[in-house]
Order: sequence, then C-alpha cells, then structure tokens
Amino acid sequence: MRGRIDQQGNVFHTFILDDLIPEHHPLRPVKVRADRILADMSRKFRRAYGKTGRPSVPPERLIKALLLQALYSIRSEIQLCEQIGYNMLYRWFLDMQPSETVWTPEVFSMNRERFDQHEFIRDFFDRVVQDAIFEGLVSDEHFSVDGTLIQSFGSMKSLRPIDGKDKKVSDGSDDNDPGNPTVNFRDQKRTNQTHRSLVDPEARLFRKGKGKPALLSHSGHVLMENRNGLCLDIALGQADGWAERESAWNMLIDTWRRHDLWPSTLGMDAGYVDGAFLHELEQEGVVPHVPIPEGPIRGEGEGSQARRRARRRKRHKGYAISQRIRKRIEEIFGWFKTVGGLARARFVGRWKIKQQAEIAGAAYNLLRMARRVLAG
Repeated sequence: MRGRIDQQGNVFHTFILDDLIPEHHPLRPVKVRADRILADMSRKFRRAYGKTGRPSVPPERLIKALLLQALYSIRSEIQLCEQIGYNMLYRWFLDMQPSETVWTPEVFSMNRERFDQHEFIRDFFDRVVQDAIFEGLVSDEHFSVDGTLIQSFGSMKSLRPIDGKDKKVSDGSDDNDPGNPTVNFRDQKRTNQTHRSLVDPEARLFRKGKGKPALLSHSGHVLMENRNGLCLDIALGQADGWAERESAWNMLIDTWRRHDLWPSTLGMDAGYVDGAFLHELEQEGVVPHVPIPEGPIRGEGEGSQARRRARRRKRHKGYAISQRIRKRIEEIFGWFKTVGGLARARFVGRWKIKQQAEIAGAAYNLLRMARRVLAG
C-alpha cells in the first residue's frame, strides 16, 4: 500500500534532543569536555559581567557556538546564527530548547572586546591543553614549531601611499563604483616602506617564496607537541620574515609559564636556521632539530658553532624522527585554513584574528582528543 504525506502535520511534538544524536557522534565527547571546562570557568565569567541589567547570552553558549563555527566551516556569524535556528544538532550542542529563539549575529560583535579583555578564548584554549596534559596525551620532551601566512581581510586595492590623503578604497579609484572600484597601480612600486592598507593597516606585503605573489598577510605560528600532534600554543605576528623565531621563543616561554612544560628537542624547518636563535635554544637546554643547508658555514662565533652542531645532528636517528613527525604541524595549518576558516582572515585587527585562531586551535585539539575516545 502506498504511503501518504500528512499535509496537516502535528501541532505538538514530544521528543528529547539527546535521543536524536547518534551514540557515537564525534560531537558527544567534544561537548562533554567543553561543558566541563566552561563550568570550571564560571567564576571568571561571573567577574566579567555586572549583577544588574538585562541577562546576556551566556558566554558559555557563545564560546560553544564559535566552536561549531570552526568545526563545521561556517563562513560567517550571520550564517552561524541562521543554522543554529534550524539545526537540531547545533541546538543540542548549545543546550538550547527546540523552541528557543536564537540571538542575533551582533551579539558576537558586542562581546568580542569583553572576551579579549578577560581572555575568555585564551583561557578556554589553555584549559583544553591542560586537559590533554592531565590525560597523558602531551609529550613533555619533544615539540615542533612552524609558521604560516594568513591572508588579510583587506584586498590589494586598499593599498595607498603612507603619506597619501585617501581615506577610503574608492577615493583613489578610476571610476564611480564604490562597491568594487577600479584602481590603477601602473608605474607604482608598492612596498611595506611606502604603502599601507586603508582597510587593514597592520597587514604587510609578504610572499611565500620566489615566484610567488606578494599578498597582504599576517603571520601565524603554532607550537606542537610530537606525541599526538596537539597544538600547545598559537601566536599571531607581523609578516616580516623575522616573526617566526621571535614567536617560537615567546611560545616556548608561554607554554612553560602556563603548563610547566619545557622541551628537550624542538623540530623546525629551514626558516629557523639563524645561528643566534639556535645558540639561544641550546643555552636553555633545548636541542634544535633544523635542516641546515649544505655549503660552508663561515665564522667562529657562537651562532656559527651552533649551526655546525645542528648540521652534525642531521646524521642522528633522533633528528630523522623529529623531522618526520614535524610534518604533522602542516596538518594543523591545513585544518586551520580549510576547515577552521583561517585561509583568509574574517576580521580586521590582529587581536580579532588571534581570537579566531585560538578557537580554531581549541576545536582542533578537542576533535583529536575525541577521536582517541571513539577509537578506544
């Protein structure tokens, strides 16, 4: 007998959201960990909000919504709020009732400065790392570090001379199209010394390598532990070619202060071959595993000696293992850019991009830890 669609439908439905979610869905262990961490942060949330006035959207719910945005590659906060409205999985993850009204996207904008001032996202990321350390998932001996470029929200059309009078991108256009103006850069040499972006002044022109185009970018950096490829720290800096070594050192210091971890080895690529940096690491008990290029190493200073020692380590088995595992950090960058939405920044302002990177790092770690639970 052929079935028929009931066009009238029911007025009321009785069900429990938890029953709709598959038992082995990867969001289940992510939710358990996130809820436990956010419950521990309750006192910090309480200090950041006043005791009078209209109740706000719970900060726990906003942080979990940002986790969903990173995990499911939702391209904007407008679309995030829209999907929370009709997606029962998202409502279950956020502990929302099926009939509960979703907040507007402006709530994220209104709370972003508060989150930065009280370091909610950073604290959440650190607590995820602390959970991994407590469960024995983090190596306390072998780390890796690397950097990447995050393309700026501003376009190349927004570049103007530093001493120019233009205030908007359309000011220097060749037509009357303010939405997508035509800008002619013929016979102009655009450099970081002469030009700045009107949209994102903190961005700098930088190229990945020879033959690559120079794009407005920020530099992103990750410190990874080698046991399970978890992200221990994230830093954002200026794309100038020097930020990698400075950020690597700062991330090591921050990880030691926050988690009492100091590695015995540090895997790196050829961007970290500076002798002074290698010598500084050795002075603090860290053995650098870095591919020193072939050719003569001139000089007898401490930096030159550190580079010679690094070249001799290339013959050791430990160096080969470190360099093989170091490639996992590219998986983190790949996930950040293809899934976490960091191929091109959504925001103007490095502190906002850093928030986005930290929530992506927390989501990445939670997902890797959840997979271990499901696999076990």
